[in-house]
Amino acid sequence: MSTVLEQLHAQADTFIDVRRDIHQHPELGFDEHRTSALVADRLQAWGYEVERGLGGTGLVGRLVRGNGQRRLGLRADMDALPIDEASGLGYASCHTGVMHACGHDGHTAMLLAAAHHLARKSDFSGTLNLIFQPAEEGGGGALRMMEDGLFEKYPCDAIFAMHNMPGLAQGRLALREGPAMASSDYATVTLHGVGGHGAMPHRAADPIVAAASIVMALQTIVSRNVDPQQMAVVTVGALHAGKANNVIPQHATLEISVRALDREVRATLERRIKAVIAAQAQSFGVEAQVDWRPGYAVLVNTPVETAFAREVALELVGPERVTLQGPALSGSEDFAFMLERVPGSYLLIGNGDGDSVGACMVHNPGYDFNDDNVAIGSAYWVLLAERFLR
Repeated sequence: MSTVLEQLHAQADTFIDVRRDIHQHPELGFDEHRTSALVADRLQAWGYEVERGLGGTGLVGRLVRGNGQRRLGLRADMDALPIDEASGLGYASCHTGVMHACGHDGHTAMLLAAAHHLARKSDFSGTLNLIFQPAEEGGGGALRMMEDGLFEKYPCDAIFAMHNMPGLAQGRLALREGPAMASSDYATVTLHGVGGHGAMPHRAADPIVAAASIVMALQTIVSRNVDPQQMAVVTVGALHAGKANNVIPQHATLEISVRALDREVRATLERRIKAVIAAQAQSFGVEAQVDWRPGYAVLVNTPVETAFAREVALELVGPERVTLQGPALSGSEDFAFMLERVPGSYLLIGNGDGDSVGACMVHNPGYDFNDDNVAIGSAYWVLLAERFLR
């Protein structure tokens, strides 16, 4: 075990308590007032210069040491999810319908533990920017912080973030160069037909039949318009129309989720989805309106920074506990927007696999962050900061 890891293990209980306190008091995106205040108060007490209110409830803690010119950014997310907790834990959420079901409480605690350790050390030279972000869960908190001047106020030469991963052995670190998480876009399709009697369909223009044909036709985009070696997902998650079995409705709506691991594929999907819907609707004599809502970008880890992150992982836990090039994920993450502005890398820390503690998947009412990761995750951040800001 490295010296850094031993030191972080020694103080882990303090920050496990912080993690559980945050878990018990979860807050949704842009409502992380208590969490943000907790983080800011501790950073200020440890000597960080703190700016609150970036992106609403986000904040940055800056620590400058020596005369080094390098500038490092480390990011943690703080928001919870609109889920009723069913973990049965003694520190379960005290707010009905809100819980930390993705481990952002743990991510915040890991970065706080690292911040505390680094504030007491003076063997680095440069600028350390600790970014605590609101509203990762669909709210685009990263974009909001950037719109508020995040990187103009706190320039970074590189930026890193970490997320826990159930299904991966606890404490194992997994990295990936290149596209690592998918983009996410959404569309609501409204079909306007002509209602009528179910016994006289020739007197109507049936939006349900058109919707059914659109659902099937959309799947040909993935199978016929996207390179088979590329990842693409088009999911129709909802179709709403009609109320009675003998009435052809006037309208139908579809809700669509679209994901890709390549920026060009993402653009192709949008173009072809709109074209297919328009053509199908016209063939059935109905009108189609498509409300396209861009979501998160493809998360792309840059080569140099990912290679550096791998070296830190290998030094900290050894090659037997590091995945050097893990698989890409179809989930999405708004850290992707930060990586479009600043080179960096996003890595995973195993939360537990099999029947072990922490194996329950995120976004599940029974999920909980694995407290054994507080020491390893914070030690990783300390070692990475010390190596980057030598």
